[in-house]
Amino acid sequence: MKKRKGYLAPALVVAFLVLYYVGVAVTFLCVPGIPGWTKALLCLVPLAVCAVAVGVLVQRIREINGGEEDDLDQY
Repeated sequence: MKKRKGYLAPALVVAFLVLYYVGVAVTFLCVPGIPGWTKALLCLVPLAVCAVAVGVLVQRIREINGGEEDDLDQY
């Protein structure tokens, strides 16, 4: 049960970040009068942030599975 609690907070934070940034990307797509290449560039940045956030979540889950609940032990 303790490991499950360790997954909950990072997963919720990443889920909210992904929802927010996907919403930002969709908003950029819906703005009229902007050229296609600009829309693509404006959507690329939030989607890249989503990819990085998911990557960090996977890394954190691996740390929790490895027994590192608290990162402060490294310092």
